[in-house]
Amino acid sequence: MEIVPVKTGRDLIKFIKFPFKLYKNDPYWVAPLLIEQKKFLNPQKNPYFEHSEVQLFLAYKDNKLAGRISAQTNVQHNETHNDKVGFFGFFESINDQEVTDHLIDTAVKWLKAKGCDTIRGPMSFSVNDECALLIDPFDSSPMVMMPYNPHYYKTLLEKTGLKKIMDIYAYYIPVKKPPERLVKLAEKIEKRGKFTVRSLKTKNKKKLKKDIAMIFNIYEKAWKNNWGYVPMSAKEFDLLVDSIMPIIRPEFVFIAEADGKAVGFSVTLPDYNYILKKIKGRLFPSGWLKYIIYKNKIPGLRVPIMGVLEKYKNRGIDVVFYYRSFKTAFEHKNPYRDAEFSWVLETNKIMNRISKSLTAKIYKTYRIFNKKII
Repeated sequence: MEIVPVKTGRDLIKFIKFPFKLYKNDPYWVAPLLIEQKKFLNPQKNPYFEHSEVQLFLAYKDNKLAGRISAQTNVQHNETHNDKVGFFGFFESINDQEVTDHLIDTAVKWLKAKGCDTIRGPMSFSVNDECALLIDPFDSSPMVMMPYNPHYYKTLLEKTGLKKIMDIYAYYIPVKKPPERLVKLAEKIEKRGKFTVRSLKTKNKKKLKKDIAMIFNIYEKAWKNNWGYVPMSAKEFDLLVDSIMPIIRPEFVFIAEADGKAVGFSVTLPDYNYILKKIKGRLFPSGWLKYIIYKNKIPGLRVPIMGVLEKYKNRGIDVVFYYRSFKTAFEHKNPYRDAEFSWVLETNKIMNRISKSLTAKIYKTYRIFNKKII
């Protein structure tokens, strides 16, 4: 066994491409865009590196690449929660306990040297990015910006001493005509609620920039009491916006306004993993053509984020968001069939109750692990 820190560009390419070999015969894995992975892991382009440290590692067994992992501090998290948690992410391994033991042990030692007393993950790099481990089931591809992994990862990680700290759910619901009771409830709420709901403005760049700034402001305030919340810097938010702007459909982004200001927002994304599976990590030479061919044939939608300012949570704005999303999806010219609400913390009683009231069902469960560093 040998664990090697990523130091060169060649090492980084090996780190990025390892999953392509590992999942070669897995029909459900979705290859990330290589160009986006390189950008995300580049300290010159990802503002995460401006406030926290990251070290990538490769595992070799019998001189063959067998796994990878990242270890990272998160200053934003620890300042917010007043603790000393370090994180691991980008975990991939062959089905070999020795490989996983060495990867986690290496991450632990690196984090301990940085003053951390706990290791948590997987998070790549934070709760604002792709995070958690799929633990059940493994019979379908993930939706856009959601993780996927082999079934054996859970056992490998648990045997290193990592234990569950939080489960998060993905809810499934078929795209159909909004239930009559939801229609009536939404109409009643809109009449008495003293707020308006509109779609994202994208034709005017100045107005678009203003809308994005409003969404950022609401996100910071509406999510600050959530478990694991980590504030994003303005640059981090800009990077996130840049990465999802090409796949955003303005008719699926809603902003609620009351008392002359924005007080809530909801984002629904087409499941571009449908296209990524066909592109297989590369935009060139044929990836762009496949994007053009299939972008209007995407069958799935995902609601990744919704937020309402605390003062306005009792007005039913979230119900109107759900109704507008339902209605838009059902009436859309695209053949949307499936919708996912994710992710939802197991402790978020309100969101779990609302999801179930809409007849959505938990169809995937993900887990975040934790271990004290001795």
